[in-house]
Amino acid sequence: MADEAPVKSKVFTLASGPGAKVTPEPMTLVIFGASGDLARRKLVPAVYGLWQDGQLPPLFSLVAFARHPKSDEAFRGEMREAVAKFSRGRTVDAKAWEAFAERVHYRVGDYDDPAAFRALGAQLDRQAAEEHRPANALFYLATPPQTFPLVVRRLGEAGLSRAGAQAPPWSRLVIEKPFGSDLSSARALNEEVLRVFDERQVFRIDHYLGKETVQNILVLRFANSIFEPIWNQKYVDHVQITVAESGGVEQRGPYYDHAGALRDIVQNHMMQLVCLVAMESPLSLAADAVRDEKAKVLRALRPIPAACVPEGLVRAQYAAAEARGKRVRGYLEEDGVAPGSVTETYVAMKVLIDNWRWAGVPFYLRTGKRLAARLTEIAIHFKPIPQVLFGAPGRGPVEPNVLAMRIQSNEGITLRFQVNVPGPAMQIEPFQMDFGYAEVFERAAPEAYERLLLDAALGEPTLFTRGDEIEAAWTFLQPILDGVRQCPVRRLPSYPAGSWGPAEADALLEADGRRWSLVRRPAKTA
Repeated sequence: MADEAPVKSKVFTLASGPGAKVTPEPMTLVIFGASGDLARRKLVPAVYGLWQDGQLPPLFSLVAFARHPKSDEAFRGEMREAVAKFSRGRTVDAKAWEAFAERVHYRVGDYDDPAAFRALGAQLDRQAAEEHRPANALFYLATPPQTFPLVVRRLGEAGLSRAGAQAPPWSRLVIEKPFGSDLSSARALNEEVLRVFDERQVFRIDHYLGKETVQNILVLRFANSIFEPIWNQKYVDHVQITVAESGGVEQRGPYYDHAGALRDIVQNHMMQLVCLVAMESPLSLAADAVRDEKAKVLRALRPIPAACVPEGLVRAQYAAAEARGKRVRGYLEEDGVAPGSVTETYVAMKVLIDNWRWAGVPFYLRTGKRLAARLTEIAIHFKPIPQVLFGAPGRGPVEPNVLAMRIQSNEGITLRFQVNVPGPAMQIEPFQMDFGYAEVFERAAPEAYERLLLDAALGEPTLFTRGDEIEAAWTFLQPILDGVRQCPVRRLPSYPAGSWGPAEADALLEADGRRWSLVRRPAKTA
């Protein structure tokens, strides 16, 4: 008898739901800051990937706007090398690249030059007229954050925002993080942007939300009736969220020394993960319905007064050590880092959500650079069983059940539960039931930037952060930043590069009778 084939369900994604478009309307993507590292490593390879997969319209063009003089041919050559190096497992198909490259143009301009923006508008209109299509434009700010307000103002002055337009052509704005450096700057940037664009035109990007496994949190919770009834304070003991990076600050020393882990990861990536885990079921998959529920979570976070920050927050820096067979520099030795800097590369903290579902359930967050592995994991730790039967002394206590969602790498879902080992005597041991995306679907997940660029081109805002979400996240973080500033230290605790962080982070959980843990998944083998 032949083996039965495994049953596979349809792959569900928010942008490909009922009634959603598959291919955007004819348009031009304008990347400001196109000579920078983000465009080279992420954006242009993602756009090429969409083009090669047939997900962009035939009448598409890319205008690279930057301050450094360069010809179209020189820029195309640089981008071909970038695509070959950084695209998602693709070889550069000569025919596809030729068709793509002829639609790529380079424009030299200064962000403070109104004439450069008027000339850009004329170019967009001319291209649209030649192709007999509306001059639809998607503007992507891949520039240094301090230039965001300036570029937005210049777009408005040149008439390129088209705010309030009821008919084509349309304009949309994609803004990279960081969106502000504190609450006041985030509010000021929001005000600046919304003076020129309508909220529906603005796409504040957090690439974490483009990861397939992040999107699957909603599917796991709301498409499976076995989880939602126990997804609350009655059954959940605590939640751990780990965002670990094995690399250091690399070439971002000057930026990172100003931002630190609180601004770089906690305010955006980690707050978004908390929202997706903790939110109530939205009334629909409409963008605002989903984002309304996320905003409610952020507003329900229990404030941490500035005076309490030194006791409930662990900040640390990685120190020089031997890691993976070679010496790794400490943070204070990195290029661009100020001598004696007290900027954190590691953060651990406890967060409480004051609502009916999560009352009393701590969310433990940790993130850091130069840790033992690169991974992002959300672990739901359920309450232990009572001290009767298998929980009583002699057989117990047994390890509680854990549901772990691995966002990166080796993406998947693992459920840990107890089983009896076969034999004459009862012996209870934990077992892990594992689901891996790569093994089941036998294909690599699309890059986050591919998904997000496509959604922005389609005008689908679900996976982007709304203005009130940004401000709510900063409202929670601002007293923590104030507490750090009001209680300065001369030196932060350190942890060896290649470790899992400082002892102070372990003590944070031990004070509550808990410990950090990761639910390991076996790596895929050939």
